[in-house]
Amino acid sequence: MTGVPVPVPVPGLPLAPTPGLPLAHGVGSQHDLPLSPFYAYAGAFTALLVSFLALGLLWSSSRFRGDEAGRPVPAAVQRAADAPATRTALRLLGAAVAVLFLAHLLLGPDDPDRNPAPGALYVLLWVGLVPASLLLGPVWRLLNPLRTLHSLRPPRSPRPLPAAIGIRPAAAGLLLFTWLELVAPDNTSSTTLLTALAVHAGVQLLGAARYGDRWFAHADPFEVYSSLLARLSPLGRRADGRLVLRSPFHSLDSTPQTPGLVATVCVLLGSTAYDGLSDNPRWITTLQTSSLDPTVTATLGLLAVVALAAACYGLCAGALRLMDRSLTTPLTSFAHSLLPIALGYLVAHYFSLFVTEGPRTVIMAAGTDNALSPVPPLGPGGLATLQVAAIVTGHVLGVVAAHDRSVRLFPPARAVAGQLPLFVLMIAYTLGGIGLLIA
Repeated sequence: MTGVPVPVPVPGLPLAPTPGLPLAHGVGSQHDLPLSPFYAYAGAFTALLVSFLALGLLWSSSRFRGDEAGRPVPAAVQRAADAPATRTALRLLGAAVAVLFLAHLLLGPDDPDRNPAPGALYVLLWVGLVPASLLLGPVWRLLNPLRTLHSLRPPRSPRPLPAAIGIRPAAAGLLLFTWLELVAPDNTSSTTLLTALAVHAGVQLLGAARYGDRWFAHADPFEVYSSLLARLSPLGRRADGRLVLRSPFHSLDSTPQTPGLVATVCVLLGSTAYDGLSDNPRWITTLQTSSLDPTVTATLGLLAVVALAAACYGLCAGALRLMDRSLTTPLTSFAHSLLPIALGYLVAHYFSLFVTEGPRTVIMAAGTDNALSPVPPLGPGGLATLQVAAIVTGHVLGVVAAHDRSVRLFPPARAVAGQLPLFVLMIAYTLGGIGLLIA
């Protein structure tokens, strides 16, 4: 996660690291990759093809039941999870961490190697929400300090939130956050982070003052981000409110087809892809040689990659519509199948960063200056294998989710053929994702 400006390369020498948080997303350049690019591409294509063919032969009817599925957890667990004391404790925990974060920003040194605040935002929150949401569900809904602050004085007569808004405000917020993370100059400075925090808090609290606390579920980028990732959690709620354990495919199938869902997922896909691109020497050279300001060039690059991810899915949805005119909502009908792909990209790009910078941030928060990052648990070969496996697994899960939805929406004679545009899209996303890792 680097902002511009970028270091100047010296012929024959590796690029110097950018000041700020160390990066550990990629697995090296193509000439020294510990995993053969040929085998990575061939294995990914084979996995997708075998999955597609097997599903077409063996899976002829929809098996996912959405919010109706799940085995209830023990009653004691349900009572503890729903207890007011539990929810109050989580809200107080979120508020306490937010106060600690602000204290470090306001009173700590303006140096990311000595101040844990940048790592808390970019690593513990942004990346840490991935495993937290997968294990525990939409946790940010309970930890969100802005919800807690809003609850102290909620509006007496909030206006109804227009249905057309959907989660579009959250998509815009995610795009702005990823711009801050990947593009903005001095993105770890206290001034930059305080400014961004003030804008974010102002927008969220003003929206909640007008529309009530339901605003956060539609407009808070971190809450929507956590809720979407929680669709892949084995822990969820049935339609009757019971806390249940179930296959993540059931939760994924019940993802609301709300306006802005496609935009949100494409921002996740495109921004993570741009994160991989931003470390590419060719892109760094482009930033340095462009006639535009590096920040402008990087901003255009981020927007272009997000737009490319959206355009590819849009073309796929258009092809689905041409194949079956009765499919009136092709964009949202299959958008849920992109969530496992986004998760695979997030794991591939941020695993190494999280397991090294996460502990270092916690150590710094405990009062240790210039804390050293732990040794990564995986060597180059293991990391390369994990990254490729995460991307391939995400796409295979996406193929399964798309197939189940396809056999539900299309007539039996066209169920498999109707998936061909989605299958081509999955292959394109897979090869592109692996290409960014090894380029």
